[in-house]
Amino acid sequence: KTREAKTQVDLAFCQYLLPRLTRQWTHLERQMGGVGTRAGMGETQIEIDRRLIRNKISNLKLELKKIETERITQSQKRKREFRVALVGYTNAGKSTLFNSLTGNDVYVQDQLFATLDTTIRKLKLNKTHQALISDTVGFIRKLPHDLVASFRSTLKELLEANLILIVLDASSELIDDHLETIKMVLSDLGANDIPQSLVLNKIDQVSEELDLKRLRNKFSDAIIISALHHLRLDDVREHIIKKIENDFEIFDLNIPYHKGKEIS
Repeated sequence: KTREAKTQVDLAFCQYLLPRLTRQWTHLERQMGGVGTRAGMGETQIEIDRRLIRNKISNLKLELKKIETERITQSQKRKREFRVALVGYTNAGKSTLFNSLTGNDVYVQDQLFATLDTTIRKLKLNKTHQALISDTVGFIRKLPHDLVASFRSTLKELLEANLILIVLDASSELIDDHLETIKMVLSDLGANDIPQSLVLNKIDQVSEELDLKRLRNKFSDAIIISALHHLRLDDVREHIIKKIENDFEIFDLNIPYHKGKEIS
């Protein structure tokens, strides 16, 4: 985990703990404070605990702002590169796809939030095309508001992408719910204007031919792959190349013959 990921987790935990800390002391007060005392037993200590946690929350927020400023500086240096962002429900295989495409070794684990940081690598597509590709934190349904806020700065990396690849687990019975959750988060982040394409992963786990046919009919524009077994990864690369070529701006220039040296 990077410094940013650790800070985000600490912030989410403190924001989660603060209201529950109050309730814990209130419960203790009911048990021990109603015996003729003027104040509850925990009244002084709870104020100390609140202040400590609030101070820590403030410091963590300042730290995240500092990290975000550093990231903005880095991203400005990368703006000339075509950028692809992998997004998806947790355990959809984003990191496996990332590793298979780039040849890198990003941490892969079948658990919530195995990826906490946005990892960016250069992706060589062919002799003439390349891009920057990023792997982001996985989404889950009904994510607590404080946790969403804590990871928002990481997810904002998506807003700099030229193409968002939405990775779905083709073998999941909840594929529609997962897609809905992803679309909702992307909309909340303001990423609706960025081109988005579907990638159906784990196709090797779809055993029935009828199920595969249904998927093809339902998601007719999707790229169907198995990242783990490197099946049809060239389809992903070719799709990115097409998007890069469509993103080119074409200009008609009329350069006089005697100024030909200026072309170089």
